[in-house]
Parts: sequence; C-alpha cells; structure tokens
Amino acid sequence: MNDNIRGEPTVYLNGDWLPLSEAKVSVLDRGFIFGDGIYEVLPVYQRKPFRLQSHLTRLQRSLTAIRIRPPMAEAQWAELFDNLIQRNESDDQFLYLQVTRGVAKRDHGFPNPEVPPTVFAMSSPFQRPSATLRNAGVAVVSLPDERWLHCDIKSTSLLGNVLARQSAIDRGAPEAVMFRDGFLTEGSASNIWMVRDGALHAPLKNHLILEGIRYGLLQELAEQHQIPVHIRRIRQQELTQADELLMTSATKEVLPIVTLDQRPVGRGPHAGKPGPIYAKIRQAYDQLIDAL
Repeated sequence: MNDNIRGEPTVYLNGDWLPLSEAKVSVLDRGFIFGDGIYEVLPVYQRKPFRLQSHLTRLQRSLTAIRIRPPMAEAQWAELFDNLIQRNESDDQFLYLQVTRGVAKRDHGFPNPEVPPTVFAMSSPFQRPSATLRNAGVAVVSLPDERWLHCDIKSTSLLGNVLARQSAIDRGAPEAVMFRDGFLTEGSASNIWMVRDGALHAPLKNHLILEGIRYGLLQELAEQHQIPVHIRRIRQQELTQADELLMTSATKEVLPIVTLDQRPVGRGPHAGKPGPIYAKIRQAYDQLIDAL
C-alpha cells in the first residue's frame, strides 16, 4: 500500500490519512502556542522499525511526565507506525510523531475540561550517515547548557536546542557539546560519549539529559565487546584528554567526533581520527541493523 499523491508523503493527523500539504492544525493548538507537547523519532530500516518497544516506552514516559492522557494504547501506536511505513515509499524511513495537549483558548493552565490531544505522524526518507562521514568523523564545539531542567522529557519545546545547534553552525560545526556547571550533559540533538583507557564513559541518566534510545543500545554493544561502561558525572576538561568521543542519535546512529573546539580529539596515531572503540561499536551497530 502506497498512498503518495503527487510525490507527497502521506501523513496521519487526528485519525485521517492525507497528503502532507493538506495537513492543518488550529493556530490555537497548544503545541503551536506553548510548545505544549511531546514527540518521538523512530528509525526504520527495510520497512522494519528499530527498537520499537524502547520508543513506545519513552513515548509513554513523556506523555505521563507532562500529564497528557495517552490517546492510544501501545498496540495502537505500533499499528499506526506500521500503517505509516506502508503508506510511504522509502524502505529506510524515519518516523516523526507529535502529540500536543490539543486545541483550546489560550491560557497557561490546562484546558478544563480536557480537550482531545492533537496527534500528528509523518514519514521522511532516511539517508543513513555516509561512509565518508563515518570515516572522516564530525567536528563539535563546546557550549554552556542553558536549557530548562526537564531535558529528560522529549518535549517539543526545543528552543534551547535550536539556539545551541545554530551557535555550532555559526562556528563551522554541525553539533554542539553542552556543559552545565562544568559537567557534560549532551549535544543539541545527540547523546555524547567519551572513551578513555579502553572504557566507554557516559553522563548520568537524570533530568539534565534526554536518554536517547541509543544510550541503552551502546551499553549493550559495548558489553558484547567486553568494553567497560561507566555512567558518571564527566567534567568538561576530561573531554580534552579523551582518547575518543562519540555521538549518537536516531538519525546519526553512532559517529566519531574528531575535533572539539577545532582541536583534534585523541592522542598518538588516532588523534583527529575515528578510534578503535568506535570501530568496534560501529561494526556491531551495523550488524544489528542487518539482522532485522
């Protein structure tokens, strides 16, 4: 089943399937007025969702955190995603789901009585990171983390992340690595990992970071290769002494960071180049996708 019309993707909006250009929401939707909503991004490989249950669990957690009554059960979300995949052309896709508190008179308090949530889902073709990017790595810059204190909620209120990403772009880098009170939190749209002395280090999973689905996945892949994993507070200056730095996200998968603030990451022959821990994790990641 493929419903693409005039080359447009088919999207879901509040129970209807329609071309993207025909999907409209009210200007009084609280997602538009307040950023009062949550979202999920789900990668799809060869028309198979990747780590679906983990995404469904995080979706439920985000809805609960902002007190939106789930408009669908897990099985219904899974059916919606499957329907969306089949209605669009690409074998590799990434799905975007957004749920807002709905349409109501502008007021900071929740609508009383409740109004139906707005549910929107769309698919886009997924271009996996190229071999060139995987082999060359990416540059990042350091920025203070100036966002709010509930970064663990996958909220549509992303202005802090948007400003951080643009600050990085203005400095010639595709991503920013953020620090709060001198400790690593995350990137503007990624989780950040440090390698030191053969071990993988990651920031604490708390309200200051969004726990990406690849957070747990990288732990699993590291353990498969007997790579020690340490979840702890990481001081900013430690990153300047790292052997390797990695970034992970749904669309970037796992990539090596080769420069931090225009200085090479690592020491010796691997300075400014992807390192051996990255190579092992990258291979295991690809094998996992190939096995879907």
